[in-house]
Amino acid sequence: MTGLSDSFQRPINYLRISVTDRCNLRCVYCMPFSGVDELAHEDILRYEEIDTIARAAAEMGIDKVRLTGGEPLVRAGLPELVAMLADIETIDDISLTTNGTMLAKHAAELKKAGLNRVNISLDTLKPERLPSITRSDAELADVLEGIEAARGVGLEPVKLNMVVIPGVNDDEVLDFAAKTIDEEWHVRFIELMPVNGENKAPQFVAASDMKKTIDKLGKLEPCLPSVGNGPAKYFRLPNARGTIGFITPVSEHFCFNCNRLRLTADGKLRPCLMSDYEVDLKEPLRGGVAAEGLKKLIEEAVANKPQQHHIAEGDVPRQRPFSQVGG
Repeated sequence: MTGLSDSFQRPINYLRISVTDRCNLRCVYCMPFSGVDELAHEDILRYEEIDTIARAAAEMGIDKVRLTGGEPLVRAGLPELVAMLADIETIDDISLTTNGTMLAKHAAELKKAGLNRVNISLDTLKPERLPSITRSDAELADVLEGIEAARGVGLEPVKLNMVVIPGVNDDEVLDFAAKTIDEEWHVRFIELMPVNGENKAPQFVAASDMKKTIDKLGKLEPCLPSVGNGPAKYFRLPNARGTIGFITPVSEHFCFNCNRLRLTADGKLRPCLMSDYEVDLKEPLRGGVAAEGLKKLIEEAVANKPQQHHIAEGDVPRQRPFSQVGG
């Protein structure tokens, strides 16, 4: 195995794989109001193709993989892919990001296949509010059941991702933070980004303002995450069993230590979430490209990884909404 670094000497060891562009929810920050044109079945990478790409990437230094969507659990047979990836000796961490609505049904099988842990997107604790945020008939009870199922089979730590939306759910920051004290929740507050395809920078709640709100519960003390590859900065409230993380893509970007690549469901490798640049792996793969040729394409993507995004200047991705990139 060789190390993989970009032109700014950042080591790249983390691959996020979108297994589908489809989702059973239509969250306001993730998908444009008009929806998206779903990819045809033949345009989606087969599990065997994902495995081939992951094996080539692992030989280059990728040792951590996260499965995303859309909603990954809407794709049939996902544990089969997890088992394939778990069979790659040098990959030591396989995780999943999900909205949690279908997790209770699949948690045990995913754990058995080799999944290590899950992140669950949950943006409200108010049952009556969830449908408007997700633009669906989603039930909070299903997500809470998924959280407990994941814990029950050992997919831990279970991390809860809350996108804080001004005027929508920012009044719940304190409620989520309180969950870390007695219920051992690991909550990550995420600043709202312009990634839903609307092509404009939204208003957002800065992490510094979230912290001022949480101060009502006690002084936040910095701490280290128990496990993870993400950009969150972690804290703990006094006597809390869980942790609080802040992800600050807008107010304080973390591009200087970005270690990730993103593989879209239709086989494009993207070195930056906030850039439309991507390298096609699907067509070369289906055209019979050898392993070394595939690695050269991965190197091409890494070499073109930008130093940082430019959200503050209004430079946002325009070709794909969040739901088609996988976060």
